[in-house]
Amino acid sequence: MWESAVELVEELKGGEVKALEVVEYCFERIKELNPKINAFITLNQKAIEDAKSATKKPLAGLPIAVKDNVETKGLRTTYGSKFFENYIPQEDSVIVERLKKAGAVILGKTNMPEFGLIAYTDNLVVGPTRNPYDLNKTVGGSSGGSAAAVISGMVPAATGNDGGGSIRIPASFCNLFGLKPTFGRVPVYPRFPIFNGLHCEGFLTSCVEDTAFLLDFVKGYDVRDPTSLPSDISYYDAIKEEPREAKFALSIDLGYAKVDPDVEKVVRSAANKLNKIGSVEEVEIKLQSLETELIKKVVLEVSVFLGEKIGEWKKVAYPPYLGFLSLADSMTFRDYIKIEYAKIEFWKLASKIFEKYDFLVTPTVAVLPFDIGEIGVYEIAGKPTTPIGWMPFTYPFNFTGQPAASIPAGFVKDLPVGMQIVGRHHSEVELLRVCKAYQDTSDWRKIKPKIR
Repeated sequence: MWESAVELVEELKGGEVKALEVVEYCFERIKELNPKINAFITLNQKAIEDAKSATKKPLAGLPIAVKDNVETKGLRTTYGSKFFENYIPQEDSVIVERLKKAGAVILGKTNMPEFGLIAYTDNLVVGPTRNPYDLNKTVGGSSGGSAAAVISGMVPAATGNDGGGSIRIPASFCNLFGLKPTFGRVPVYPRFPIFNGLHCEGFLTSCVEDTAFLLDFVKGYDVRDPTSLPSDISYYDAIKEEPREAKFALSIDLGYAKVDPDVEKVVRSAANKLNKIGSVEEVEIKLQSLETELIKKVVLEVSVFLGEKIGEWKKVAYPPYLGFLSLADSMTFRDYIKIEYAKIEFWKLASKIFEKYDFLVTPTVAVLPFDIGEIGVYEIAGKPTTPIGWMPFTYPFNFTGQPAASIPAGFVKDLPVGMQIVGRHHSEVELLRVCKAYQDTSDWRKIKPKIR
């Protein structure tokens, strides 16, 4: 029914299609495919009614799905947790508030791992989300339900958020575009107290234009989020201009990562296309992994968030969490302070890259989508890896706060591979232009999943 969200909005505004028809189509598609894919936790029963009153607004009734850790007034928000299974928020988050004001219709809430703690979409509320390209494989996470809903054509676009790769990883696993903006670009309120200082709101979309278009409606300062940034530029208008000639630094391992050889081959081939819009130079980088710091930070924040209720939560927690969350018992405030020191040291080294180059290019994920039932990969290229060693490229740039995008690079055995492009702080305009120029060299949008 649509090629892109942008084109669909134009058709809605022009009267070629009615918002009510699009919402009804989405619900039919969900009815057909969600039992196989499990992308949605909750549907908005008021969506058809909402579509009737949205037609005269800028988004003209565009249906959008919302990740289930983003609060929606009057619509169940579970955070993927049995502990919050019946939670009904009393207010909208900023991103939802702004989308509604612009005329979007919230179709429902998408699946995610409990609290978004891991990059594998499964929980005890509704179970795992399956990858539309291979129903035996994962979509990654934590915005996995959003990615699956978009690539399967259940909805034109969906919100995601990213505290360590949660937009970019499912974008990579589902052949979608996913941008983690500069920290603060989209206000976050109410702020869930996990991934504090790392968490960014954004979208999973089928093309660069859709992300730029939707970003225009949700960006900009809000007094409820003191870290939010002012913005008076239109990203959608900006990407209509050609990017300036750019210098790209290519790193396949950042100095510490193990990568599947098939993934490396695809990313190298995709990076070569960037020579059409600049120069690509492979660089030797010796960064230090922040994996331990990420795990410690999340464990401590969950422990503090749950507080005295942690014993009650453990009775209904996603079972794999119980092992690593026990780490919090042995940690002190000094451990938390050390995380900040490690972040500063990482940036001292990483910033040198951006003194010489405009962008850093890496794989998005070190492996292909893996089997449902596993929460990660424990061996890469025949060598053992650490608990999150399969996703080494995304979370460092949550610590630095830079904008970073995953864009489809190609396929291995019919499974998607993503390429990450990281920009300087506040460089969304140039990053989106570069991604759009790369997109124009590729036919990845034509390769849709064949869902059986």
